[in-house]
Formats: sequence, structure tokens, C-alpha cells
Amino acid sequence: MRSSSNRQTPTISVAMISLTELDDDTVRSMSIGAVFSDFGGKINSVDFHRKDDLLVTASEDDSVRLYDIASAKLLKTTYHKKHGTDRICFTHHPSSVICSSVYHLDSTGESLRYLSLYDNRCLRYFKGHKDKLASLKCFAFTIPPDDNMVVSLCMSPINDSFMSSSLDHSIRIWDLRVNACQGILHLRGRPTVAYDQQGLVFAVAMEGGAIKLFDSRSYDKGPFDTFLVGGDTAEVCDIKFSNDGKSMLLTTTSNNIYVLDAYGGDKRCGFSLEPSPSTTIEATFTPDGQYVVSGSGDGTLHAWNINMQNELSSIDDYENDRTHTELISWVEVSCWNSHIGIASCLKWAPRRAMFVAASSVLTFWIPDSSKPTVDPRPMDTEGAAPSEHVPQQ
Repeated sequence: MRSSSNRQTPTISVAMISLTELDDDTVRSMSIGAVFSDFGGKINSVDFHRKDDLLVTASEDDSVRLYDIASAKLLKTTYHKKHGTDRICFTHHPSSVICSSVYHLDSTGESLRYLSLYDNRCLRYFKGHKDKLASLKCFAFTIPPDDNMVVSLCMSPINDSFMSSSLDHSIRIWDLRVNACQGILHLRGRPTVAYDQQGLVFAVAMEGGAIKLFDSRSYDKGPFDTFLVGGDTAEVCDIKFSNDGKSMLLTTTSNNIYVLDAYGGDKRCGFSLEPSPSTTIEATFTPDGQYVVSGSGDGTLHAWNINMQNELSSIDDYENDRTHTELISWVEVSCWNSHIGIASCLKWAPRRAMFVAASSVLTFWIPDSSKPTVDPRPMDTEGAAPSEHVPQQ
């Protein structure tokens, strides 16, 4: 397979496969269809537009890049040297994004920016956070903590509201049309936030394994439910809802992944990946909610069918079995070499049989009909080739 800094491939059209056809064989056949390796540093976050075939990235080289995923084309690159780029997510408009800042936060306080990619303008600044933003989800994700930066960001799927969280132990609710913060929640630790797909509920992951659910229309009344994820004291670095709203996906800084029942908080399954002390990994649901795909500290990618019955009788057995070999070999659909080292960003496209994985290199993964569908091999602890080994044309 050839690759280049902006590689295009005619086989990318395979990504247009209907999601109703997603099954174990299709997931197992996923292969790299395009490689973009011209970044000047690590890719900090990626996001897909909900309705259009677009992907946006933010990286350590202070760039924001917009891609057409149907044709595997880089459409536009803008640089933001004054503020830098860290967490990013689309608004409802396909040429507008929210991006968190890296530089000059103490002097300007401009921790979030509403950007137009069409004409490279900043439409609005949002000030308020006092420490690094931990989560950016416009309904958005690693560099070492630096004062005054957002670490989590998400956009409401139904209106112009969005949320951000920071290491200042606060979650702030914003409106794209107004500079001022619309609401604040003060919480413990490194809070991480996510809206459900209907925009009616948002979840907050806190230290100690606590997950709090809020009604987005009356969050000031406090959480209407609280779950405790026992057995793992590591901080949650990412939280996502499945499209049907029935499951939540948690990724911790110790590279453990949990799928929870979104209604009762019960653990449906859990996976333990190889550690990556200096890099947080990301996991993602497929749009049908049937599969989870994740990176790992050894440079591999893994996919599980979360509706398979586990050989272990309960999640407690899983937590007590330190090797986890029975659980992983039973539910794992596939394991791939990422070819880019540790993938710190990983997301599945909302409407396509396609996902992206990124380190300092961005890769598009699509089904390959010519690839034999064999059973997944055991987890390869030898690791994958680092990003600099991606071949250049």
C-alpha cells in the first residue's frame, strides 16, 4: 500500500457501504484506505460532522484541517499561531467549529473560540475557565496539563448550546450566540462531559468513578441519577453515549474501557488495554452501537462485539481475573496493527462504515472486500510500528 502526505485512493468509495450491513466480517475487514502524514506534531483531537461527510482535526502544529471523507481529500488548512489548537468539534454548520486555545490564556482568558473555516475568521471568544479544559465536546479530546486550558468539549445535538470542562473543576454551559457563560457546575477532579444523542441528558464523569446524569433543561437542580464505577480509581478521560442512548462508553487514564447501561449504570462489559503512560487513548462506538473500537498502548487497534456473551460469568469475575484473556478472546472481533504507533484519537464516522485513527499521522479505515475474514489473532504485545515508520511515497 502506498502512502503520501495527502494520499487519495479510489477504494475510499467502499466507505459508502450502508451501516445496515455492518457485521463481524465487515468490521474484521477494515483496512487503511488513506494516510495523511504531513502534520507538524501530534493530532490533539478529531471530530466528524453529524450530517455531512466532513472531518476536522486540531494538532500541535497549531493547524485546523478540514477533510472530505467520501473522497479522502484535504479541503482546507488554517493556522492559529496566536492561540494554538487543542480540543475541537463541529457546530451544526459544516464550516464552523469550536476550538480550545493553548497559548496566552493567562493574559487573554480566551479559552474557547468559535471559528469560521470558510473565511478563517474568529466569530466569537469565550472566556471563563481558569485551568486547562479537560473535555471539549460540541457534541469534542492530549497534551500535558497546562494552566487555563479546556480538556473536554461537546455540542448539543439540538440547539446552539455547548459545554466545556476544565481542570479548574468546573463545567461551563455556553451559547454560540452569546459571549457570556450561561451556567456553571463546580465538581471534583477532572470532569469529562457528553450529551446524549437527543440532547436531553448530559453525563459528567468525575474522580472516584462517579458518573452523574443531568437534565440539560434543568441542570441547575442537580443530577437526577448517579452511578459509581467500582474497581477502577483512574480518572475518566473520555465519555460517550451510543446513538440509541442505551449505553455509555468510558475510557480511563489507565487504558481501561467500560460499557455501561445508560439507564441503570450497570457494567455491560469491560476491556483492559496495554498502558500508555504519556498518552491517553480513545474508544468509540459504531453508529449502530453493536461494536466498540479502541486504540491501545502497544500500538494496536481492537474491535469488540459488545453483544457477544462473555465467557466470564460477570464483570466482577473480569475484574478479579488480572489476565483478562478469557474475556478478550471471547468478545474480540479483530485486532489490527495501527501502523502509526499509539492512536490517541479514534472516532467512527456517524453515517459510514469508516473510522479514523490518529497519532502524528491521520489514517482513514474502510472495509476491504479483498481481505480474508479470519478470526482475530491474540493481542500482540510486541506493539505496532511507530508513526515514523509509515512508508513515504
